[in-house]
Amino acid sequence: MMRCTRALHSVLIATAGAIVAASLVIPAYSVCANVADPPDAGNGNPVFPGWYADPEAAVFRDPDGSVRYWIFPTYSARYDNQLHFDAFSSTDLRNWQKHERVLERASISWARRAMWAPAAVEHEGRYYLFFGANDIQSDDELGGIGVAVADRPEGPYQDHIGKPLVDRFHNGAQPIDQFVFRDDDGQHYMFYGGWRRCNVTRLAPDFKSLVPFEDGTFFREVTPAGYVEGPFMFVRDGRYYFMWSEGGWTGPDYSVAYAIADSPLGPFNRIGKILQQDPEVATGAGHHSVIHVPDSDEYYIVYHRRPLGETDRDHRVVCIDRMEFDAEGLIKPVKITFEGVPPLNTTR
Repeated sequence: MMRCTRALHSVLIATAGAIVAASLVIPAYSVCANVADPPDAGNGNPVFPGWYADPEAAVFRDPDGSVRYWIFPTYSARYDNQLHFDAFSSTDLRNWQKHERVLERASISWARRAMWAPAAVEHEGRYYLFFGANDIQSDDELGGIGVAVADRPEGPYQDHIGKPLVDRFHNGAQPIDQFVFRDDDGQHYMFYGGWRRCNVTRLAPDFKSLVPFEDGTFFREVTPAGYVEGPFMFVRDGRYYFMWSEGGWTGPDYSVAYAIADSPLGPFNRIGKILQQDPEVATGAGHHSVIHVPDSDEYYIVYHRRPLGETDRDHRVVCIDRMEFDAEGLIKPVKITFEGVPPLNTTR
């Protein structure tokens, strides 16, 4: 739609040795811009209204022991406006409750813009939200991957260490798009990286620092062929599925590919692409996560995509579709849909 607003200008007026601010209302002038409203959440995809991207899915237990599904996305806007995170929760993957501003820039003293791609994990009764901030382009800039902590999944989250956890380029990987994976032995690994490079590092038990690998190094490159950004990992039948986004995030070719390994450290040899655009449904389908329904073999892929006809790079919405496997354990290509997924049976 075309949205027009009456202009209210704040100007600086110089007076005898001082500068004061004044607001001028100019009724004869209107500011008009092509500002599209995000699609409403109906009974399918997108799963909730608003421009959001990079959805991180998590499964946490409510105090009564019941399962609740969470999505922590990036607020999809221009970098200087990406200053908070909202969260969404559901008991059935169909009806979602919004939790506003679970983490805000005011709680992170070193963040100034581009708060991206949160990763959520529960550890010893507390909840941790890892995130990228500032979109640093070199080691001379302040920013990178931070971590915040809260007593509840919905926050409010506060800075855990008062500085970035990873604030440099290692092995050429930009410190963004982190994902935290807990292995069966209790070790937490953090996969991360932009600029077509992916690293894995090990988190200390208190999530305040990193611990070295056996060879004394802290960062191990695990970049698979085609990798661009957005790593994710899950385990099924004892095998490690490593997934990532490839293509250009602003274009229609954004997509998700994967590899399977016998170890969380790889090697990760690319198998193929399993999520991509459908010109009849949406474009730019990528930067995903996966929901595994507890005590089942049901899997769902949570991802963002760009509605048909949208050309603004930040006009992205969060969707969910079923993810299935063949007899050999390979992931079948996902069909992106308008319908989404039916409500889960919450009585089982």
